[in-house]
Formats: sequence, C-alpha cells, structure tokens
Amino acid sequence: MKKGNRRRKGFTLIEAIVVIVILGVLATLIAPRLISRIGESRHSVALSKAATLAQSVELFLADHGAQMQGESISIDVLLERPSFVPASEYEPYVRNADDLLDPWGAKFVLVYPGNKNKHDFDIVSYGADGKPGGEGENEDVVKP
Repeated sequence: MKKGNRRRKGFTLIEAIVVIVILGVLATLIAPRLISRIGESRHSVALSKAATLAQSVELFLADHGAQMQGESISIDVLLERPSFVPASEYEPYVRNADDLLDPWGAKFVLVYPGNKNKHDFDIVSYGADGKPGGEGENEDVVKP
C-alpha cells in the first residue's frame, strides 16, 4: 500500500483561518468608508428634497401669501389646507406625507421668516440626530 500518493482535497484549518483573517482586515478597512458615503448621500438627498420643497413653498406663497396676514405656517401647508385658505382655493402642493420627510425619517421644518434668509423662508432638516447643530451626519441641512 502506498501512503504517499494520496491527493489533498479541500482546505486545511490554517488556510481557512488565514482567509477569514484577511476578509476581516479588508472589512474593517472598507466599512468606515462605506458608512461615511451613506451619510454623505443622505445629506445630498436632504438638500435636493429641501430644494424641491422650497419651490413648493414659493408656489404656496405666490398663491396664498396675501391671505396669510401675519399667520405662521408650517411645512404641513403643502399637504393640508390651512384655516386661512378657503377650501375652494386649495390644492395640495406635494403628493403625500412622505414628501415632507427627510432621509432620516423626520419632517422637514419650515422656518418663516428664515434664519439664513431673513426676508424669506428656510427649509431645514436637523440631520441624523434630529437636533439643531451638529457635524457630519448630524449636521443641519438648510435650504434658503
């Protein structure tokens, strides 16, 4: 009987451990970059949605600004008729309530008059933490 002619099949335990360690090292190097890209993309989406909402608010103000007479308004005026607008004169300015949400699931805030744009309004998302201020993914997105 010849014992030396057997062919090896499969991986040894050492080879499998080396592959797992290499994959773990690669994952720890790549994961932070991917996570930061997700945060950056959410910030970009928030800015884009805020710009779209700003256009809708401009249309609302063009249609009903004269009727406001000192009334304060929220972002909800784009979907729900405010009390100072007659029902016969109101059409929603967005399709559904999801259009009013930022990428983190919180409702955009309409600041009127604006903090950045004193003579007009700001559309604000308070970022991932939902609080004013912050850095990185928690940074506020403001569209004047």
